[in-house]
Amino acid sequence: MLALPLLMILLQSPVCLSVTVSSNKPNVEVHEHSDAVLSCEFRTEKDQSPRIEWKKKGKGVTFVYFNQKFTSSYARRAKIEGATLTLHSVTQKDSGEYRCEVTAGEDHVNLGETIVTLNVLVPPHVPSCEVPSSVFVGAGLDLLCKDKLSVPPATYRWFKDNKALTATADTPYSIDPHKGSLKFQSVSKTDAGMYRCESSNNVGAPKSCVAQQLKIIEYPLNMTILIAGAAGFVVLALFCCICVCVCRRRGCCKKSEYIVPADFVFKCVK
Repeated sequence: MLALPLLMILLQSPVCLSVTVSSNKPNVEVHEHSDAVLSCEFRTEKDQSPRIEWKKKGKGVTFVYFNQKFTSSYARRAKIEGATLTLHSVTQKDSGEYRCEVTAGEDHVNLGETIVTLNVLVPPHVPSCEVPSSVFVGAGLDLLCKDKLSVPPATYRWFKDNKALTATADTPYSIDPHKGSLKFQSVSKTDAGMYRCESSNNVGAPKSCVAQQLKIIEYPLNMTILIAGAAGFVVLALFCCICVCVCRRRGCCKKSEYIVPADFVFKCVK
């Protein structure tokens, strides 16, 4: 007997109607220069002509589709079907978070939204390679390689005379495949050759910079003589200072009463 009045109350009560919005693919990955389909599906309880808007989040919020038309930067390269947005020939600049908003004024909860994240994949580009033309024997050396445009970030391989280099515990160099560096602690004559770097990811074919020649040169003879002479002078001066100090401590030498210009002369006395 109590069930019937309760049922009548429920039937007479107003129903809370709302718009629902969803995406069947909230994360989209496409290659550069292809089309990206950003899915947005909605359901309304009453309103058959809801307002649809698309926005892109970045440093701020940018309108993509508003007031039943595309904004200027999307006008010639986008279309909308229902609430699903298609962007044509996308570039890396199109990567980001997009928000689909549906407003149904006749529904009790009249606003619904869903987020779709677009990631545009970019194949490797020709990397920039830093290889000096020459370096002295025994010097340390860093060769650098960088591809700033590929998405996901590229990994790197170094080649010498068109042969891939592989770093081990026994090699005189080390390679960082993520930073693109090739490091020598101390180069030798055998390290001379043609060096190039190759960048790669899983999006497209690897790309390589033009091979550059590295020369390993000996120090010139006159510089070698100069260095040896300077080292010898330092050793001789140090030896003389030690001898003088030892002699003075033993009291076997005293300062001369005669002064020679620009220098002091010591003489030993018995």
